[in-house]
Amino acid sequence: MKIYKVHGESLEKVQNDSFKLEKDIQQLVEGNTNTLFGLEFVSSEFRVENFRLDTLCWNPETSSFTIIEYKKDKNFSVIDQGYTYLSLMLNNKAEFILEFNETQKQSLKRDHVDWSQSRVIFVAPNYTNYQKHSVNFKDVPFELWEIHKYKNDTIGLIKHESNSDVRIESTSSGKSDSVVKSVSKEVKVYDEEYHLSKSKTRPEEIQELYLKVKERILDLGENIEVKYLAQTIQFKLEKSFVDIIIYDKGVVAIINMKKGKLDDPRKETLDMSKKGHWGNGDYKYRFKPGKELEYGIYLIKQSYEDKLK
Repeated sequence: MKIYKVHGESLEKVQNDSFKLEKDIQQLVEGNTNTLFGLEFVSSEFRVENFRLDTLCWNPETSSFTIIEYKKDKNFSVIDQGYTYLSLMLNNKAEFILEFNETQKQSLKRDHVDWSQSRVIFVAPNYTNYQKHSVNFKDVPFELWEIHKYKNDTIGLIKHESNSDVRIESTSSGKSDSVVKSVSKEVKVYDEEYHLSKSKTRPEEIQELYLKVKERILDLGENIEVKYLAQTIQFKLEKSFVDIIIYDKGVVAIINMKKGKLDDPRKETLDMSKKGHWGNGDYKYRFKPGKELEYGIYLIKQSYEDKLK
């Protein structure tokens, strides 16, 4: 990734800098886990059995743990290490909960954790083509991020996205095969297909409605990320501005604004501020098949613009 500084009408290239030690990357990320990944830092150098995990974090949106690993060398297997750490977590759940409770001074219980959304994040200055190709499946529960440092005290992050429709279980073989299958039984990677399958009685009608809503949301601006969680489809900038939930009879938007902040002249939203619900925000709006989308998009746009500030 090339970075340039603007001088009038000319551009000056910002030179790359380098991290001297893997620890430098770790300290930078651990001090900014919420800013970079929306995660709460739990502990550093967490030891379980004979393993040492670089960084343990908690994802408050999914009620799950995330392990972050840092690499400066290119001679490690992303697949082997990723599945090994997830297997370690699933086989030592009590240890992870105890670590959370002791460091966060809370009382997290086993049934409060959604183990199906456990994740591993790898952070490194670069990856080999082999490493990037090794995770090019639709259902691997870990992410590859490149981190770049520049001479003007700027940090850049690039996420490697999978473009494959192939599931890893269909290709895994050898000694790691049993670990992949064991982890895959409990840890899930949710996608659009999973959410669309929730509509049983009117699948084509609801799918068409959802795709129209999705298109209109993405038209609101650039750099909108779509994230598929267990119960919701999240549309976010740095933070979620709306969560979409597909039901058997329609499409619901949970608009991420606090009570009293949304302009809803028609009074068509439902106040969720005192009700338990999936998604973020205090407003619920239902899109209905055959009805216009404009008003719902008008409401969502307010949350989008609020998150741009």
